[in-house]
Amino acid sequence: MPDIIKLLRISHWIKNLFIFMPLFFSGGFFDLSKLSTAGWAFLAFCLTASAIYCLNDIIDVKNDRLHKEKSKRPIAAGKVTVTQAYMVMGVLLLLAASIFLFTELSGNYTVIGLTVFYFLMNIAYCLHLKHYSIIDVLIISLGFVLRVVIGGFATGTILSHWIVQMTFLLALFLAFAKRRDDVVLFTQTGIKPRNNTHRYTLEFINQATSSIASITMVCYIMYSTSEEVVKRFHNDYIYITSLFVLSGLLRYQLLTIVDARSGSPIKLLLKDKFLQVCLLGWALTFFVIIYKR
Repeated sequence: MPDIIKLLRISHWIKNLFIFMPLFFSGGFFDLSKLSTAGWAFLAFCLTASAIYCLNDIIDVKNDRLHKEKSKRPIAAGKVTVTQAYMVMGVLLLLAASIFLFTELSGNYTVIGLTVFYFLMNIAYCLHLKHYSIIDVLIISLGFVLRVVIGGFATGTILSHWIVQMTFLLALFLAFAKRRDDVVLFTQTGIKPRNNTHRYTLEFINQATSSIASITMVCYIMYSTSEEVVKRFHNDYIYITSLFVLSGLLRYQLLTIVDARSGSPIKLLLKDKFLQVCLLGWALTFFVIIYKR
């Protein structure tokens, strides 16, 4: 059972908290009805994402065994069989379908359709698309945008172009940073963690992450000082949150380029106190701005 649970990558469910962002920024986070609906959407998405993780580990088992970290995954380590992984995948999808049928999400065909689209997109990613450079990171970024859009449709929240744009840029930054780990491994050992690793170089990825980080920061400053946003939140001090965003981006680049710790954004966030302070400070500042006015 511990290995089955490990197969689900529950720690990665933290990424699905993006589903709650539209509700949080709309000021309706304490609306229990909407919060409940968002919670069910979150759980259904988590189960669907874990099903994809099972499929990914099944397909990548040979390459994972050559990777110093991924070789510890349950299937690659021989602790869970391929048959068992398929069975777990089926159970996860059945549970996700049950949520869509028997909760407040029943009849919300937009949320159901977007979740199914995410599932099918990631099947295509696991089977074929992840082997194409640039396309692979774009799909990862689109996955995060879908999380936000699902959260919006689940709670009836109208999304601004800012939240979609910022989510995509941040996800793209993290995706490129993660690819850097594959390039470092390939450079050191000659082993390609994925077929398209040779299409990336450290110079290209360093330039890409730096460029995207710069664009993200500029866009965020434009967001925090825009007249539209200031009027919506009735606050002239949203730009203060830029400090946390800039600090977080710089810290992540430091960990990625200097410390070569770009393998897993989730592990970095869970272990690095500086990143945790940046995220917590950003969230608390917005909480005060939105809910204490």
